[in-house]
Amino acid sequence: VQLQASGGGLVQAGGSLRLSCATSGRRASFDVMGWYRQAPGKQRELVATMTWGGSTNYADSVKGRFTISRDNAKNMVYLQMNSLNFGDTAVYYCNAAVYSSRRDYWGQGTQVTVSS
Repeated sequence: VQLQASGGGLVQAGGSLRLSCATSGRRASFDVMGWYRQAPGKQRELVATMTWGGSTNYADSVKGRFTISRDNAKNMVYLQMNSLNFGDTAVYYCNAAVYSSRRDYWGQGTQVTVSS
């Protein structure tokens, strides 16, 4: 299974970006798909996750600004990021988990940089 994240870039504070994560190597849906991020000098942290059934979980710092969505048929997950601020600068990683096999998979990361 491989995950490929895209959509990162340089954006001004207050701007928006949409991240996408495509998967390959698995036809069945993933139980949970989500996004994590890691800023320089910090640990990787959860941004948002979404179950196959549509239940979501967001970090408090992004609630009301970020929206996660997924396409189960395509096994893709997206992250719409609005009102970006300097604290959102990080490498964003997509993640997909399969409960039955207790496996989770990571993408390579995409850089998001918020500037003034």
